[in-house]
Formats: sequence, C-alpha cells, structure tokens
Amino acid sequence: MDFSSIFSNLILGFTVAMSAQNLLYCFIGCLLGTLIGVLPGIGPVATIAMLLPITFNLPPIPALIMLAGIYYGASYGGSTTAILVNLPGESSSVVTCIDGYQMGRQGRAGPALAIAALGSFFAGTVGTILIALFGPPLAELAFEFGAAEYFSMMVLGLIAAVVLASGSLIKAIGMIL
Repeated sequence: MDFSSIFSNLILGFTVAMSAQNLLYCFIGCLLGTLIGVLPGIGPVATIAMLLPITFNLPPIPALIMLAGIYYGASYGGSTTAILVNLPGESSSVVTCIDGYQMGRQGRAGPALAIAALGSFFAGTVGTILIALFGPPLAELAFEFGAAEYFSMMVLGLIAAVVLASGSLIKAIGMIL
C-alpha cells in the first residue's frame, strides 16, 4: 500500500467516525467505559465483556465505535482512581499512582486528571497513526512467513523472556514453561 491510499483510507474513516450518530455512540461508550473503568480491578477488556450486550442491536460501525469508546473510557477510568485514591483501576494505571496521587494530595487532582486524559488521547492518536502506517507493510511481511519463521519468532520470544527476567535463570525458564 502506498501513502496516498493509507491517507485516503484514514480520511474515509474520519468522515465515517465524525457523523453525529457515531459521535453520540462514541460519547456514550466513553462515558460507560469511564464509569465502569473507575472500579478497581476491572480493566478495559472486562469492561468490554460486560458491556458487549449493549451493542447487539446496533449496526456494525456504530457498535465498533461504541466498543472502542468503551475501551478508551475504561483505560482512562483506571487512572482516575489511581490519582484520587492511590488505587489503580487497572494494571496499566500503576505508574499513574506514583505522580498522580502525589499531585492529588497537593490539591492538584484536576491538573493530574487533565494530564492523564491528554496523555491517553495523545497515545491513542499516535498509536492509531503508527498502526495505519506500519500495519500494511508488516502484514505483507507476515504473509511471507512459513513454519520455520514462526518457529524462529517463538524461540526468539522465549529467549528474550529469559534474558529480560531478573533473578535466577531457573525461575526465568520456569516462568516461560
């Protein structure tokens, strides 16, 4: 795929996503995802699993947009409890507890929540653009893989897990088995 087709597909996706109906479903999904994501221990995947029946009677595009909104809302909701009560709502919000809770204790919980929201938006936007740019070439490369390449990738992943694991070698090998 060339850059012009990627760009035209992104523009098409934005025009579909920016319709009033789809924006409403995205807002509802973000709101529901944030409300459920605030609950400690319930991450984005569990939130989508719980709220999936809401989308059964929707057309496919609004349903997928609503599910994406639920996912991103739940991801942001986990940082809310991390900042306000030092209890991460999901595992990826653990780092937010370090600085966010301290800002909240100093009376700057609002700016901490705003920073978390802007960081979440920026990361989601950059991630979407990178996937759109590098997804097609990587998919073409993956089509060229045979059994030997898949085996090599699995072995590389297992070796990397053992090398990156801290502590004893026996525990690292036991971890991957």
